[in-house]
Amino acid sequence: MADLTHFNEKGEAVMVDIHEKYPTYRVAKAMGRIYVNEQVMNSIINGDNKKGDVLGIARIAGIMGAKKNCELIPLCHNIGLTNCKVDFSINQENNYVQAICEASCVGKTGVEMEALTGVTISLLTIYDMCKAIDKTMKISDVTLLEKDGGKSGHFVNNTLK
Repeated sequence: MADLTHFNEKGEAVMVDIHEKYPTYRVAKAMGRIYVNEQVMNSIINGDNKKGDVLGIARIAGIMGAKKNCELIPLCHNIGLTNCKVDFSINQENNYVQAICEASCVGKTGVEMEALTGVTISLLTIYDMCKAIDKTMKISDVTLLEKDGGKSGHFVNNTLK
C-alpha cells in the first residue's frame, strides 16, 4: 500500500495532506459520450425538447458538477477552479453526443476529478432531459484525455483510438 496515497500506515482511508506542495497551474480535460436514438438526436439538433435547451442546460450542469466535485467524491480536496468549460459535438451518423469538460486552477492538487465529474454530470443531464423520449440511452467512454501541471507533469491519453 506504500504507493496508494489515500491510505495511512494502518490501511485506513485518509485525505492526502498537500500542505507542503507549491501551487502551480493545473488543467485537465475529460470526455464522454451518450448514445441516443434518432428521435432524441433530432430533438437536440432541432432544439424542440419539451424540457428546454438540452445542451445549454447540460453545459451549466457540468460546470456546476465540476465545482461540487469535493462534495461528491470522498477524500477529494476542495479546489478553487479558475475556469471550467463544457463543449459538445454531435455525431449523427453514430447517434451520440460527445461532451468534453476542461477544468483548470492554480493549486496544490490536480483537477482531473473535476473534469471527469463535469463531463459525467453533463451527460447525466442529457439523459434526464431526454428520458421521456428514450430510456435506452447509454453513457460511455468517460475518460481523462489530458492533464498538465504538478509533479507528474503533462499527460496525454494515447490509448484512445
